[in-house]
Formats: sequence, structure tokens, C-alpha cells
Amino acid sequence: QAQLVESGGDSVQPGGSLRLSCAASGISFSFYALAWYRQAPGEERELVARVRANHRLDYSDSVQGRFTISRDNAKKEVYLQMNNLKPEGTAVYYCNAILETRGIWGQGAQVTVTS
Repeated sequence: QAQLVESGGDSVQPGGSLRLSCAASGISFSFYALAWYRQAPGEERELVARVRANHRLDYSDSVQGRFTISRDNAKKEVYLQMNNLKPEGTAVYYCNAILETRGIWGQGAQVTVTS
């Protein structure tokens, strides 16, 4: 059974850092594009960062230069290093794996940025 499990969500002060992890099981991990999305209260889910199977990277303009996505195909894990967090970064962060028409979502990890 395909599954994604996020971890690392926490509460942090503005300017702080967090690292989210997402562990996959039940999929041929290296073939999938992997992404992090976030959804703030009352807002639509938005793409934060993506790493494709060929390791090409994409970032939203709002996190470019502060967040880094990476993947470890041997461990079947994807990470999101978040630096210089801002209050508008408060959201539930979701891990996503997609291959052609098949998409899988994790359950989400809460990140709260507050002083």
C-alpha cells in the first residue's frame, strides 16, 4: 500500500529554521516527482517546492532562496529545509508524490511561525 508520512512539524519563531521529512513506502520511489505543498487556514493548497525524478528543482517565488528540497532515493525520503521562516509560513505542509496520473498525499505536518 502506497503511503507517505511526514514528520518534523513544530512551532518556531520568525527567522528560525525547521526541517521536514517525508518517508515513502509502497512505491517505486525513484521514478516519482516529489513535492511539498502547504495550506494555510482559509487558503488554497499551494506548491512550495518540487524535485523531479531527474532531480530538477522548482520553488515558489515566496520561498526561493530560503527553502531547499532534497531527496534520498536509497532511503525513500524527501526533505524540506526551511530557513528564515516568516509568520506567513504558518500552514499544514503536505508531502506529495506523483507519477503520470498517480498521485499520493501524506497526512500533513503543522508548521507554526510565531513569536
